Amino acid sequence: MDERLKVSLSGWQLDNPIIPASGTFGFGYEFTEFYDINILGSIATKGTTRDPRFGNPTPRIAECERGMINAVGLQNPGIDKVISEEFAKLRQVYHKQVVANVSGFSEEEYVECAKKMDGQDIVGILEINISCPNVHGGGMSFGVCPEAAAQITSAVKAVTRKPVYIKLSPNVTDIAAIAKACEEAGADGISLINTLLGARFDLRTGKPILANVMGGFSGPAIKPVALRMVYQVYEAVKLPIIGIGGIACAEDVIEMMSAGATAVEIGAENLRNPYVCKEIIERLPSLMDELKIEKLSDIIGRAHQ
Repeated sequence: MDERLKVSLSGWQLDNPIIPASGTFGFGYEFTEFYDINILGSIATKGTTRDPRFGNPTPRIAECERGMINAVGLQNPGIDKVISEEFAKLRQVYHKQVVANVSGFSEEEYVECAKKMDGQDIVGILEINISCPNVHGGGMSFGVCPEAAAQITSAVKAVTRKPVYIKLSPNVTDIAAIAKACEEAGADGISLINTLLGARFDLRTGKPILANVMGGFSGPAIKPVALRMVYQVYEAVKLPIIGIGGIACAEDVIEMMSAGATAVEIGAENLRNPYVCKEIIERLPSLMDELKIEKLSDIIGRAHQ
């Protein structure tokens, strides 16, 4: 373990800033056939709702230039089975705490899930997803205006002692205003960005490729948007930021941290290359030597200096 890679999120020290993003890494244990997942800074577990969800009808995935569109629709076994079965499996192979991603369709559902996650020793941070763009009537309705974002934030903070990070949608007019509303409502940190909203159509039929028509656009193509929004939010709030969007190599990590991220989540690239997080962790020390970076925590937000 290279001490230079350590970062801290709300008092929780990570061995490195690399976190597989929710929805692209399952519940973590699935990746143990590829490498020892304990090298990761943490794991953002699959988005969890109160009730089991089958998700959206298929097809759910559409490839596109430098990325993909997904409309999986928060498929998960529900909070109770996540705690009793998925976390139990993960504890057998992973010896750190996780970032537990929670979504919902009402304030009451967010609160219920947060309460249950609060009692789990494996959970280090609660990541509250108010930004999923591909679930009808779901979390995105809470993430598009400051008042609704603040309402969910304060409701969740009232029932948990764990740090609460709010995951924001890029599909908004003013990302900084929403981040500030979350900060004022008591958020401990911000995660951004979730996927952009995209669509694709079949040239032969003219019909949508996705059964849901639209879905979340992710991958390297969205990195400039993510960097811009992380930069804006760093200027607007005094909270730690988990930067997400288009990260595929160690150079992307340095760039995202320079914009203001304390840690990063790597999403779509896990689906293309299941070893990407391991490769980034192994590459970072030599890249830091090349760039004359003494420790990663020194570069957080340096673009603002």
